[in-house]
Amino acid sequence: MPRPPRLSPDEVAAALHGLPLWSGGPEGIHRSVELPGFPDAVAAIVRIGFAAEQLDHHPDVDLRWRTLHLTLATHSAGGLTELDLELARRIDGLLPG
Repeated sequence: MPRPPRLSPDEVAAALHGLPLWSGGPEGIHRSVELPGFPDAVAAIVRIGFAAEQLDHHPDVDLRWRTLHLTLATHSAGGLTELDLELARRIDGLLPG
């Protein structure tokens, strides 16, 4: 399956209006979320992992005690693509706002 092309800066800016918990630009987007405890953060990573597998697209995840730092970018496209935006939407559905 061919990967989608990199989004333009204007496309990214427009998309981020619909993803208010995410920030970044054409190179990639990121979001941090603090969960009640370490086990909750690990459980969230597992849920995100299943969503990522469905899309065959995987985020960069950094876990610091109970805080997750997530970064999305399509490395093969050199930046943000529609696939990243779809994964961000799915992640938002899995995590508290």
